[in-house]
This record gives sequence, C-alpha cells and structure tokens, in this order.
Amino acid sequence: MFEALADRLEGAWKKLRGQDKISEANVQEALREVRRALLEADVNLQVVKDFVAEVQEKALGAEVISGVNPGQQFIKVVYDELVDVMGETNVPLAEADTQPTIVLMAGLQGTGKTTATAKLALHLRKINRSTLLVATDVYRPAAIDQLVTLGKQIGVPVFELGKDANPVEIARQGIEQAKADGIDTVIIDTAGRLQIDESMMAELAQIKATVNPHEVLLVVDAMTGQEAANLTRTFHDQIGITGAILTKMDGDTRGGAALSVRRISGQPIKFIGVGEKVEALQPFYPDRMASRILGMGDVLTLVEKAQEEVDITEAEKLTEKILTAKFDFTDFLKQLRLMKNMGSLAGIMKLIPGMGNKISDEQLQQGEVQLKRTEAMINSMTKAERKDPDLLAGSPSRRKRIAKGSGYSLDDVSKLVADFQKMRMLMQQMGQGNLPGMGGFPGMGGMGMPGMGDMFGGGGSRGGYQAPPPGWRGYQAPSKSKKKKDKKKKGFGSL
Repeated sequence: MFEALADRLEGAWKKLRGQDKISEANVQEALREVRRALLEADVNLQVVKDFVAEVQEKALGAEVISGVNPGQQFIKVVYDELVDVMGETNVPLAEADTQPTIVLMAGLQGTGKTTATAKLALHLRKINRSTLLVATDVYRPAAIDQLVTLGKQIGVPVFELGKDANPVEIARQGIEQAKADGIDTVIIDTAGRLQIDESMMAELAQIKATVNPHEVLLVVDAMTGQEAANLTRTFHDQIGITGAILTKMDGDTRGGAALSVRRISGQPIKFIGVGEKVEALQPFYPDRMASRILGMGDVLTLVEKAQEEVDITEAEKLTEKILTAKFDFTDFLKQLRLMKNMGSLAGIMKLIPGMGNKISDEQLQQGEVQLKRTEAMINSMTKAERKDPDLLAGSPSRRKRIAKGSGYSLDDVSKLVADFQKMRMLMQQMGQGNLPGMGGFPGMGGMGMPGMGDMFGGGGSRGGYQAPPPGWRGYQAPSKSKKKKDKKKKGFGSL
C-alpha cells in the first residue's frame, strides 16, 4: 500500500535539496508535487486542499533548526499533517463495563465484511477476549455458511438460526446466548447490499435499537478511493457509526481512503485489513501509517508481528546456538517459516526503516522465489545433514543427491551450503566480539542470507561452491596470545 504515494512524495523532497532554507518561492514547487501525489492516491479533493494549505502555513512558519536541512524540515511538517489528518492516535475497540461488549458490523456487499468479522474475532481471541459471532445475513447465499466455516477455522463459536429467521430476532437471541455463556464480546455480522438502500438502513437501525451496541463498525473497501470517505459519512449520518475498518489495503497501492475517511466522516479508522488470511488484520495507528507513507518504515508493527510468532524460550536457545556456531539448517528452516508466518517478504521489508523504497518489486519477487528454493533444498536433506552442515561441505555426492531431490542444480545447493557456513562463522565472530572487516570473506560484501543471492548485499560466491580449508570444522577462536599481538599491531581501530 501507498507505494505510488511514497514515490511521488519522494519527488517533493528533491525539490528542496540544495536549498539553504524553506521560502515561499521554493516551497511552492514541492507543494505542487505533494498535491499531485495526493490526488493520484485518490485522496478526497477537499482533504487535499486543506492538507496542502496546512502544510504550506506550517512549513513557512517553522523555526529553522540548526543542522536540519529544508528537505528534512519539510518532511517533518508533512509527517505531522498526515498524522493529524488520519486521526492522531489509535482508537481502541470499546470494552463495556458489563458483559458482553456488543459490536455491530455494517457495510456494502463485496467489501469483505464477513471475513473482517472473523478477523476481528481472531484479533480479540489473541488478547484473551472470548467472542461469539452472530450470523444475521439471511439474504446473501452461503453467507451464514461462510461465517460458520471461518468460525471453525479460528476456533470461535457462531450463533445462527438459519436463513428463514428474522435478522433482528437472531441478533437478540445471540446476545442472550452470549450472556448465558459468559462471553466477553459479541460481533454481529449484518447483511449488505450492492448499494445503500432504504431497506438495508431500516434493518440496521432496527438491529441497533434492539441490541444497543457499544461499537458500530463500518467495513469499507479501500480500493473505492474517495468514495470510501463519502460512504462512511453517509452511514454515520443515517445509522451512527463509531469507526471504520478499511479492507484490501494490501491491494491498493494508492491508499487515499486512509487519508480521507477520518477527515470527511469524522469517524476514526480502527483496523485495517492487509491480506486475505484471517490473521491479516492490524489496529490502525496514524503515526505508524504516516511513517510507512514517507518511507520511514514501521518498527513497532514489525516488533509486534515478531512477538506474536516468537517463543522467548526458543529464541534464547537459538541465540546460544548462534553464538557457539551450532546454528544448523533445522534452525534456519524454523526461521524461514517464522518469517513466512509474519507475512510476505515485501510486507516485512516495507516495515524496516529505509528499506521500503530501496528494494524494487522485482528484487522482492526474486527474494520470495529464492526463499522457496532454499526451503525446498533444506527439505531434501537428511536429519543428520541438517544438524551437521559440515557433512555437506565435504561431500559432493550428498550435495548432488539433495540437488536431485529438490529439483535444483548442484551449484545451487553448493552455494547454499557455502553461504550458510560463512553466515554461521560470521555470527560466532560477532558473539565473541572478534569480527574482522567484511572484506575478509570473499564475495560476502555484507552478511547476506543463505540462498538470497545479492538481494541484501550478500550472496557468497557466484561462481559455484568454494570449499572451506581442509579440516575446517567451524570457526576456531584465535588464542589469547594471538589476540594480544593483534591488538598491539592494529590498535583499537580494528576492533
């Protein structure tokens, strides 16, 4: 998401490079690029006008900070305004004083409302809030079946009375069931239409009046662009919503809806859907989103993703293995799968500061392919070979068998083994505080990841496998006397 907007904004910063200060003359060209970027991102026209006017006023009125160039100062002003437009802070889901908390889901057909309902239930389950899903969409074919299937998938119960029951009665009985079972939160999936009509609004209003929900969340397709904000305002005026969930954010590189909804409708975005998987729902943080738009990454979201997947005890064991050069292909395979659980390689890279605009889509696609190749080659190894990579270093016949089993060439397998050995040796040297310059390892040019080629500056030997020295069995730490000689000879600069 936001790739197109981020690229266009990059052009705005360039207009101010080489300038000694922000002035009315040089800021106009940069603002023209910002305006064009926002319009191309499908941001609401009125929001664009207000945004540019606010940025101009704040940029010209900003105090000049020593050591900060005009481009950096302008980026800070744009960042602050983006955060302001999107709502400043995250607005969490309501939690009622008396159980259950009732959440009413609304939206048009095709926005992913039923899937978003299940995603929200899974999100609540992760934070230890028990949930009951209530299926009131009796009009769309298989809508109830879809919710029941999703409920089984995430381990959340679904209350339904079939297609012939009255939606208002289903909602009322669902609440009663939740109270009887001591459920924390009830999420009611309502019917949508292809467009807003009187019957849909009347039914929503009746359900709302009957169950008295604590939250009314409108599910909006982010790919509808400017219309997303207008849709949110219409629902709010007629029904009274408390927030929005933007779906399909991963499929729209423009992202204008996220910049328009809050300002036009007055209601906060509470969650965003960032993929088809039921786990792909994130709380919406305006400051983090602004960082992503400006190519600054989003470290906090990356850390949260890792915390969801990483077992602390396992991580400590892995750290010990890395520092003692006992990290093997089994451990590496676990890390590959953990990374896959966190999302796509492209999604992870966008969260790392400075990486979002540095790696092309082609490189990311190549990286995804290489990760799959690596996994296939490791899966073709025996348990003994995974535990002891040195078995492969000294045995061409083993590498040949793995190549045949995985469907890749001998050179591919040899390169994977060579890269892995170098990475393992480098990791141990880091742990012992005895890391020489990167140039000490032929073809490394950076640590790199086994099997990832030159994507991150690593990649090992391109010309095929380079065998380690005879008798090499992992990194050997130099003796104390050798360390002393090195210190005397090279001084502090080499440490």
